[in-house]
Amino acid sequence: MNQIFTGSVAKIALGFALGSVVVGGVATAAGVLGTNVVKACVDNKTNAIYASPTGTCTATRTLVNLGAPATTNSPLMSLSSIVSKVSPSVVTINVSTTNGGGDTGSGAIIKSDATASWISTNNHVIEAAVGGAGTISIELDNGDSYDATIVGRDSNYDLAVIKINKGNLPVIGFGDSAAALVGDPVIAFGSPLALDRTVTSGIVSALNRPVVTGTSAASESYVDAIQTDAAINPGNSGGPLTDGVGNMIGINAAIASTTTSSGQAGSIGLGFAIPYNEAKRIFAEIIATGHSNRPVLGVVFDTTYTGKGAKIGQLTTGTGSDAATKAGIPVGTVITSINGARIADYTAAIVRIRSFAPGEKITVVGTPNGGTSKSYTVTLGSAVSN
Repeated sequence: MNQIFTGSVAKIALGFALGSVVVGGVATAAGVLGTNVVKACVDNKTNAIYASPTGTCTATRTLVNLGAPATTNSPLMSLSSIVSKVSPSVVTINVSTTNGGGDTGSGAIIKSDATASWISTNNHVIEAAVGGAGTISIELDNGDSYDATIVGRDSNYDLAVIKINKGNLPVIGFGDSAAALVGDPVIAFGSPLALDRTVTSGIVSALNRPVVTGTSAASESYVDAIQTDAAINPGNSGGPLTDGVGNMIGINAAIASTTTSSGQAGSIGLGFAIPYNEAKRIFAEIIATGHSNRPVLGVVFDTTYTGKGAKIGQLTTGTGSDAATKAGIPVGTVITSINGARIADYTAAIVRIRSFAPGEKITVVGTPNGGTSKSYTVTLGSAVSN
């Protein structure tokens, strides 16, 4: 079981690929469902969509609903149609270590050319194979298996990209996680408990949920998570969470779980996914360069502070690490909001900062020692991620 890292937030045991993590923090949002639905037919083989004025389809096509407002993620396709669309892009990942151990997880094909394909997953799924400590193989939806290599990984975000020498594979569709609303339908794909090609459905339960995982301070991952009640279990890690049209809006990463006599974590309707909008930058940088970068505010938070907000205990210096100093934020400032999001503690602050990209301008509101609340405009610095 992984050690718990939550700062001052409540502690909940979480299940990962074959381990456990923790979550804390509070965030809420409101959701709406769309109307104005019309009928269409999706070809069962090609997934091409055809208008259906009569509301009926031939035997080779499946009737679906289209036409909900673009501002919502209302259910636009039947669940079976989404499964047919997404499943060919989902893989099972098996890791075997030299000491006889191993992990099982999931992934999604995010890029494919004539000779190779790149697969997204969680860092913790493939971490046991790093540095020659093990081997990685993937199994496609049709049962074919291929050896995989690690392209790059980022433990700060618990993300990784692996590669196989097999081209022209179906790439998963990409959605907009920023458009997700509480109550929207979602579908989780993966291989929970080594049961490959498993699909579960649910809704978005909450947004911007601060999740912190890791077995040590050096391997902590901070996630501004999408929370869902879709059943996610060990082995689902790294698999896609899709919206109501089958586009990936998240990467399944963790679950909250109660303790069992067997010690095996199981779903209790509290699953967490890394937002795709946050992950896509990491994936693109890893594919291009083999590593990724993280945004830096340029502070060290006081982890002993027990009041509301995140207290700055120290400012950092150096190229890319002095954003707060340049913005004029003094030591001792208690940060209460970042870009309008309330900050409950230092964990929430770190999660929120890492939801942005290096170089982005953000608004930080804080109260200096003995002063009044003040707003600061900060251009985030950059550092090579772990």
